[in-house]
Amino acid sequence: MSAESPIARRLANVKHIILVLSGKGGVGKSSVSTQLALSLYALEPSPRVGILDVDLTGPSIPRMFGVDEGYDVHQSSAGWVPIYVDGAESRLACMSVGFLLKRKEDSVVWRGPKKNAMIRQFLGDVRWGDLDYLVVDTPPGTGDEHLSLMEHLAPLQSRLSSVVVTTPQAVALTDAIKGISFTRAVSLSVLGLIENMSGYVCPCCGEISNIFSKGGGEELAKRENIPFLGRLPVDTELVDLLDSPTATNSQEGSQDPPPTFPLLAKYRQTLSFTLFTLIVRKIADGLSSSVSSASDSISTGDTLVDGVSTLSVA
Repeated sequence: MSAESPIARRLANVKHIILVLSGKGGVGKSSVSTQLALSLYALEPSPRVGILDVDLTGPSIPRMFGVDEGYDVHQSSAGWVPIYVDGAESRLACMSVGFLLKRKEDSVVWRGPKKNAMIRQFLGDVRWGDLDYLVVDTPPGTGDEHLSLMEHLAPLQSRLSSVVVTTPQAVALTDAIKGISFTRAVSLSVLGLIENMSGYVCPCCGEISNIFSKGGGEELAKRENIPFLGRLPVDTELVDLLDSPTATNSQEGSQDPPPTFPLLAKYRQTLSFTLFTLIVRKIADGLSSSVSSASDSISTGDTLVDGVSTLSVA
């Protein structure tokens, strides 16, 4: 794909594209993607962030940002207009197939070529504008969506990187290794690994208890020679927040003016925000150090990527 492709031109002003990967479902990848977007947004000095949901058969990003009902994507002369989840600030743009469904309960039953075409539209037809970071929430595994992303984003390889999410349990770690293997097959830079659901935060005292296992993700990162970004425990405050984000708009009984971005204001009050701030600083440092050394083209993944490039919508 040429560096002058429609997608390359559309994303010309996007500085960093971060794919969030997991080899297995159920490890909290979408909640990590949401926290990554929010935490990047909260950095100084006021970066512009986008989040793209390419988990086409299970889009959950709109729900986590509280924009799953009553929000429609509009067409403009410059392309599709994303949903700005931060209101008038217009610094956090969101796009998902969830916005295109007639009912949020509707299933998406698509074969590979249709998925490829949808991802191409998300990348090439959405008016992303100037972004410091574009976070891409991918589905579990290493399937059609991942290969389509690597094919379409090949001209932007120097700005492309990834974060791997796992839980500390052995079965999740086994699948996480496959995700790491995928990044090597397509020469995708890995900023690091996050061990999610590592412990449980008591809602009463705030103490973290390791009710499951702990440390599996860190050991995997050492073994695979990739950075370990940190651990995130199960935080009931975060769970409640992302399950019912629209409730943050309620200011009942408060004399203070409502925040311009209620979801972020509430997120800042959680332990998860404090922990993720440390993680996002490592990610930002990793991006800064990798800019000069990043490769401009895919070297070892040509066969995989070329295998998808021939797909077209029937």
